[in-house]
Amino acid sequence: MIEEALRTNWKSLFSYALRLTDNSDTAADLVQSCALKALGHRGPQPRPEAVRAWLFKIVRNAWIDNYRRDHHRGEEADSGSAPDGRGFDHRYDDGIIAEITVRQALKQIAPAHREIIELVDLAGFRYGEVASILGVPQGTIMSRLSRARQALLAVIERENLRPIETRRRHAQ
Repeated sequence: MIEEALRTNWKSLFSYALRLTDNSDTAADLVQSCALKALGHRGPQPRPEAVRAWLFKIVRNAWIDNYRRDHHRGEEADSGSAPDGRGFDHRYDDGIIAEITVRQALKQIAPAHREIIELVDLAGFRYGEVASILGVPQGTIMSRLSRARQALLAVIERENLRPIETRRRHAQ
C-alpha cells in the first residue's frame, strides 16, 4: 500500500518539496527521505484513504527539520534554483506567462501562505486533509487559504513582477 502510494504520488511529492525548498536537489532529497521514512515505518499503518496526506506530512516535517537544523547552525538555506532539466517552450503563450507570474509571486509571499496554496490549490488536497497534514483545525485552513490567496493577488497586482527583457523578437 505505501509503495503504491509513493509511486502514484512521487511527482506531486516532488512538486510540493520543490515549492517548499525552491531547489530541485534539496527537493529530491526530501522526497527520498520521505520514501525511506514511510517504507521503514513500523507503527500502525495509516488508513488507505489517508496515506497520501501522510506522505505529504512526512515531506513537510522533513523540510521543517532541515530548516531548523540549518537555522540552528546559522546557515541560510540555499534558495537558488538548480536546473531541473525540463524543456521550456519559449513561444508567446498566455498560459506560460500566467504560470511564470504565479511562480514569481509565490516566491514573494510568506512561506506559510505558499505552503497552504501548494497543498490546496496545486496538490489538490481537501481542507480536512490539509488540516491533518498541518495539525490545525479545518476552519484555520480555510482562513489561512483565504489570506494566502489575497497575499498572492496583492503581489501580482502591485506589479512587482517585471517581464524579462529580451532582444529576440518572437516569430509570429
